[in-house]
Amino acid sequence: MRPRATAIQISISFAMLFLLCGFGPDRADEAGTDFIVTAAPAYEPLAALRGQERFPRGAQLLLVHEGKPEPLVAGFAATADANVSFDGKSVLFAGKRNASDPWQVWELALADRSTRQLTSGTADTIRPLYLPGSRFVYAQRTPNGFQLNSASLDPTQPANQQALPLTYANANALPTDVLADGRILFESGFPLGSGTIPELFLVYSDGSGVESYRCDHGAARWGGKQLASGDVVFTHGSSLARFTSPLAHEERIQAPSAQFTGAIAETESHTWLISARAASEKHYAIKLWKPGTATMQSVLAESSDDLVEPVLVAPHDKPKRHPSGLHPWDYANLLALDARLSRDGTLKGTPASVRLETEDANGHPAVLGTAPVEQDGSYFVQVPGDRPIRFALLDAHGAVLRQEHGWFWARGGEQRICVGCHTGPERASENRIPEVLLRTTTPVDLTATHQPQAAPHSAGGR
Repeated sequence: MRPRATAIQISISFAMLFLLCGFGPDRADEAGTDFIVTAAPAYEPLAALRGQERFPRGAQLLLVHEGKPEPLVAGFAATADANVSFDGKSVLFAGKRNASDPWQVWELALADRSTRQLTSGTADTIRPLYLPGSRFVYAQRTPNGFQLNSASLDPTQPANQQALPLTYANANALPTDVLADGRILFESGFPLGSGTIPELFLVYSDGSGVESYRCDHGAARWGGKQLASGDVVFTHGSSLARFTSPLAHEERIQAPSAQFTGAIAETESHTWLISARAASEKHYAIKLWKPGTATMQSVLAESSDDLVEPVLVAPHDKPKRHPSGLHPWDYANLLALDARLSRDGTLKGTPASVRLETEDANGHPAVLGTAPVEQDGSYFVQVPGDRPIRFALLDAHGAVLRQEHGWFWARGGEQRICVGCHTGPERASENRIPEVLLRTTTPVDLTATHQPQAAPHSAGGR
């Protein structure tokens, strides 16, 4: 079948959806405001984390106005991933003009439904989110998986020509929200760059400061969205949970039994629009739930489609704009205050040195060099920017005491200090000068001006 014919067929099928299938029980006006949902015959919420298609049978954005759903965008074979601007006047979305096209990012003006294309090329670009400063973030498919980029909304600057890469691990990364403090919440596999358990991470809008949102890793979690309170709500699939500021671990939410897709939308009355389905239901529907109550109210359902990714059509607070502190370098300086500290417990030996590893052209670990660790556990190193890196602590005989199995990166020009190795956000630094800075203020150069060596295989560690 030719692409144009396929596109027409998909468009007709979604138009017939309203005539033949019908929605019910139709109580969408209970949400109190217009909202947008994605309707899809099949939805795989975690497929993109495996580099696969989340909507294998197509998708279409629906605008729900005064309780009645209608197609949001005309003339597209597929649309998904709606994100409403801070002033509530426009919508970013991922779309395909023809069924054979790759996903690209578009912007729609709600006043007249006009659209403009923001990205182009042969690679899929999905999950666009508005950033402050007239920019947006999105995920683009690369040979190393979906990677985060940001670009300008200025129509005179084509996104593909001035995109800023934000992630540098060889793993899929998908943005889920832009937090009030300006950081980008994204999901990827844990351990970052090497694992497959869905987890939530944070990065600044210049790609610096990458970290786990919380360090109580274990159960898969995805679909994170920030509430007006500042809490971040996400799903484990069969349950909901939240990150809240006073706690260094997640807090379970007592919600009705259901299967959740994540990405909730909070209304002005602090009720939640949730995409969920009961055990007896085949497809996800949009439900309204007031936290603390025993039941969810179905506001929009369709007999043959999943309804997912609810987004309110309303103005909302603009996040803070992150002032980048990057220098024009191709390296970064990293200071560890006490590498002996970790949520993983007390070391069984005394660290004498730290080994830095990266990935070679074939994706294999390669050693860039080692640096001494002071008696107080501090070290100061210079590392290559914009590359996957990880550390291993060694004893005086070169044996591994603790090592990272995931990867992270430092942006070129970044200067970063960590309290310890995987200490978690609850640990503050000691009020003292680390011994390494009393000895020298020049970092050990581990940028591998020499040929990197293959990393030895060792078991244990993080």
